[in-house]
Amino acid sequence: MQKRVAFHTLGCKVNQYETESMKELFECADYQVVSDQEMADIYVINTCTVTKLSDRKSRQFIRRAKRKNPDAKVVAVGCYVQVAEDEVAAIEEIDLLLGTGHKQEIVQEVEKLTGKGLRSVVTDVMKPHAYEGMTIETLDEKTRAFVKIQDGCNQFCTYCIIPYARGAIRSRKSSDVIEELKRLIAAGYEEIVLTGIHLASYGLDLQEKGALINLIEEADQLPGLRRLRIGSLEPKWVTEDVARRLGKLKTMTPHFHLSLQSGSDSVLARMNRRYTTTEFSKAVRLLRESIEAPRFTTDLIVGFPGETESEFVETMAYVENIRFADIHVFPYSPREGTPAAGFADQIDGTIKAERAKILSAKVNSLREEIFQTYLNTSKEVLLEKQWLPDGSRLGHLADYTPVAVLNTNPGDLWVKVRIKRADAQRLYGSVES
Repeated sequence: MQKRVAFHTLGCKVNQYETESMKELFECADYQVVSDQEMADIYVINTCTVTKLSDRKSRQFIRRAKRKNPDAKVVAVGCYVQVAEDEVAAIEEIDLLLGTGHKQEIVQEVEKLTGKGLRSVVTDVMKPHAYEGMTIETLDEKTRAFVKIQDGCNQFCTYCIIPYARGAIRSRKSSDVIEELKRLIAAGYEEIVLTGIHLASYGLDLQEKGALINLIEEADQLPGLRRLRIGSLEPKWVTEDVARRLGKLKTMTPHFHLSLQSGSDSVLARMNRRYTTTEFSKAVRLLRESIEAPRFTTDLIVGFPGETESEFVETMAYVENIRFADIHVFPYSPREGTPAAGFADQIDGTIKAERAKILSAKVNSLREEIFQTYLNTSKEVLLEKQWLPDGSRLGHLADYTPVAVLNTNPGDLWVKVRIKRADAQRLYGSVES
């Protein structure tokens, strides 16, 4: 009888990709992959540690899995395990710990489990090591595919734990990336997202100048690819040459997630972000000059240690100036082991919450204002496998604007949609007859 394995994934697109790869490893070993809401023999929690909330959620899902089936083996893998091995090991429900460098060995390690007792496979990711080969053939319940091309980060922003969880940058060979893209296109995926921990570093470890833009151009030429999307980028990657070359591509989507974190230069310096708001603005200008109607999204941290009221006001003004289409707003969360956790002038939680509330209100206002410009237009939408309570189906424009679409058929994938209304969350429209 087949053993059943269930997964729960927290965190970023890289984690989602790695979960899909681990699922396929189990399927190749004749396990049945089931929903994490079902009874399973093995539960795998792919953890995240970007904030304290991520840690807490990881612990909650670990304990929930054991309650679901007390006889099951519970496996915790990933970033939280890597940076807090002893803390996670203290959770009595766990049978196996796997660090970020051992996900591709998960089947072998699970099959080594016998009886009671904790098994831990966590090694030092800060030591130089090669890119870990993980691939996927398909993605469950997705109409777009993700391809991981890079891992690790060498930036060491003062607030960020991720370099300690993922290690130094490692890039995947471009030939391997292209082969996976071809397989996914052949499997029916016409929109593909290139993802990584720090995409702008792609190729630096391979001593390949311009490796990322070269890879993007090569992917753009693949027959059958309709949309190529790239994950979070650093503004300094966007040079005049890069913007010009992006503007010539036929599949490049006009959506750019440029990581900002603060609109104040003094805060950016304390964060060790290695760019200024002037340099960020230049990247936005270059892309707007090269690409028609690009949509910009970003991340912002409020309440970073020492952030004054005037620095917060600078961020608010900068958001208005750039006119971001969407922003992920995070109150600063101190991570033990990072320099910023030891900085003086930690901001009171109530102030952080209030600033997050003010900024989020601004984001909602801007988003709705921008969404109004889409009214009474016809747009091509890639539908998701996700229906909303009113019977509409969620989808996205090329610029990643979300749309709720009425009058779709179950087999629809690409549809032409007339945009009829908008609110602060999404657009709303119907399939054109």
